[in-house]
Amino acid sequence: MTSHFRYKGSQQLETLGENPEMASTKDVLDHHLKCFDEGDLEGILSDYAPSAVLFTVDGPLRGVNAIRPLFQAMVAEFGKPGATFSMKQQFVEGDHAYILWSAETADNVYELGTDTFVVRDGKIVAQSFTGKITPKG
Repeated sequence: MTSHFRYKGSQQLETLGENPEMASTKDVLDHHLKCFDEGDLEGILSDYAPSAVLFTVDGPLRGVNAIRPLFQAMVAEFGKPGATFSMKQQFVEGDHAYILWSAETADNVYELGTDTFVVRDGKIVAQSFTGKITPKG
């Protein structure tokens, strides 16, 4: 997908290379955001440990195969023309990371989105997501 949005205040993002187990939490988060920005579904999913858990308002998604449909839908939605994404806060402490963001797509207004990540051995092992999302139309 052609990038239709950029997040504010980002530093240059680099890929994790061939040794992801040595990647820091910040490296993993930066790669994750870069792949999301580029609509790179396989890159996004490569950041997760095979047994990762993503907690959502609809319940936990366990494993990469369960997480895939969520990101397929997000990549499709944010790939539509006019999508915007604004990073409000980003913190990394040890193996934990937190982001606060807002966005707008052709389908939804994300007044607030927040994700918390736990990264171990260069992979996301747990993530929580919630947001205030208002459908358009």
